[in-house]
Order: sequence, then C-alpha cells, then structure tokens
Amino acid sequence: MAKVSAIQKNQKRQRMVKKDAAKRAELRATIRDRDLPPEDRFYAQLKLTEMPRDGSKIRVRNRCRITGRPRGYYRKFGISRIGLRDLASFGALPGVVKSSW
Repeated sequence: MAKVSAIQKNQKRQRMVKKDAAKRAELRATIRDRDLPPEDRFYAQLKLTEMPRDGSKIRVRNRCRITGRPRGYYRKFGISRIGLRDLASFGALPGVVKSSW
C-alpha cells in the first residue's frame, strides 16, 4: 500500500489539472501563434510560468486504483501488475488468462 499522503497529493494534482486545463491550453495557443506580436506572446509565457506547477498534466503520476502503487502500472486496466495478477487469479478480469508454455 502506498503512502496515503502521496495518493492524496496526486489526487490534488489531478483536480488542479482539471481546473486549469482550459486556461493553460489558451495560453499555450497564444504562445504558439506566430501572427501575434512578440510582446503578447512573451506576456502569455510569463502568465503560464506564474501558474502553479502542480496544475500541469505532466506532473500527475499514474497510480494503481487498488493499492496506489506508482510502478508497474497497466494503463489498459488502471491497476498495477500486482493488482492485475490478483484480480486475474480470482477471475475478476474477463478475457485475461494466465499463460503457460
């Protein structure tokens, strides 16, 4: 089980990303627009750097929904390799078969 504080911090980041997504996208579009004057683009870049870093999508860590484990994460299932093995062993994941050769 992961530390509760780490899980909560990641959840806080997810909320901030959702809240700031539109504003960040607007600022990034302004920065990339070559038709605007350089002063406006620079001002948009300053505004973007003033925003909290945890509001950036790249700061969110994929974590297992069951245990909160940050490593060995399978995007398709949203859980870690350990949780995947446990659920597959119990037959809780349809279509997942233990391989043997």
